[in-house]
Amino acid sequence: MTLDLLRKKLRSTKARDLFTKLYGHDPQVVERQITRYIRAAERFCELFPRLNSEDFFVFSAPGRTEIGGNHTDHNAGRVLAAGVSLDAIAVVTRSSDNVITVYSEGYPGPFIVKLEDLYPKREEEGTTTAIIRGIASRMKELGYGIGGFNAYITSDVLGGSGLSSSACIEVLLGNIINYLYNEGEIDGILLARIGQYAENVYFNKPCGLMDQIACAIGGFVTIDFKDPVNPVVKKIDFDFESQNYSLLVVNTGGSHADLTDDYAAIPAEMKSVANALGRTVCREITMDELIQQIPRLRREAGDRAVLRAMHFLREDRRVVQQVDALEKGDFNRFLKLVNESGNSSWKRLQNCYTVKNPHEQGITLALSLTEDFLNRADAGACRVHGGGFAGTILVFMPNELLNEYIELIENIFGNSSVTVLTIRTYGTLCINMLI
Repeated sequence: MTLDLLRKKLRSTKARDLFTKLYGHDPQVVERQITRYIRAAERFCELFPRLNSEDFFVFSAPGRTEIGGNHTDHNAGRVLAAGVSLDAIAVVTRSSDNVITVYSEGYPGPFIVKLEDLYPKREEEGTTTAIIRGIASRMKELGYGIGGFNAYITSDVLGGSGLSSSACIEVLLGNIINYLYNEGEIDGILLARIGQYAENVYFNKPCGLMDQIACAIGGFVTIDFKDPVNPVVKKIDFDFESQNYSLLVVNTGGSHADLTDDYAAIPAEMKSVANALGRTVCREITMDELIQQIPRLRREAGDRAVLRAMHFLREDRRVVQQVDALEKGDFNRFLKLVNESGNSSWKRLQNCYTVKNPHEQGITLALSLTEDFLNRADAGACRVHGGGFAGTILVFMPNELLNEYIELIENIFGNSSVTVLTIRTYGTLCINMLI
């Protein structure tokens, strides 16, 4: 569709209905999203002035939140994640020159990949160019069509928020090629795998598959990594918005720099316990045998490793219970399990602050304040969000208490430290197909 037609489509009742499903029922939020999409299309035309009469395609991919299974995936465990209402969007046209050109808001120049050269390049590691090249390369290897395109991307999935901004962009880019050159036939799981491949091989960053799957599939999704190469993925049908709750991410500040050792120690220590028991990962051991062998494990692996293995075993089982609660519509039980997950992460997993800098405990402080607030109301839940040690916490807050809680927290952690979300049922989309 042309720019004028796109503007008209985005203002249609059909588009408003779709945006209500993607971003919530608040009419002001829906209106802001319509304006956001139109501005993105206009910005595309500024960047590619000769293409404003071309056929436009519009894409969206959500960020994701981890809800259950804190640091379980790397020991072949289970996780519970969800797509959220913050997303990245792209305005795109096809290109006949076999070149991918991507402008991204906040970056001074374009990312350009010539499709006749798809080999990894060391000098591109850590860049969006590497991700684009890796996605195109993997799709070609798998026998799918690839081709050039021009795109402008804007995202409100902030980096460092724990909402997987990188996985969101990977899935978005993969879905662009999926619809432009493969008629949308590539499913969400494969799009996630392609994004993971690009991040591992071309971007040169090890990562699991949880983030990409949640961004690609949307809604509540549980993933079983017992076979890490072929994880079992299940989407859960649960109407979060009907619960009159909001999902919050609280940014407590603090730097993720110099935390590599803290993150690496968690899977290493869990696996050291499994190895001492003659296994490879904690998924292969039981709590009974762990407890029986604690005297020996304390000597061979250390107390913290034992505690982290205990966290894994309870947390892995807790994901199953959370899924069961959601499938049965028992939201109160689900919230109780979220609190238990947070308690275990704090006491056993111990990823709420780094021992390198024990005077800085923003996550621990935010959790303490939030627990006190929720206990007074006898409602809600909270836990550390994602990797931990610095950054964000996750909160399930009754809507009637939302403003009071935000005032409390932002007085301490600063304006805009609280981001209000909802669960997005849909994963990555080609908007054209639905409006």
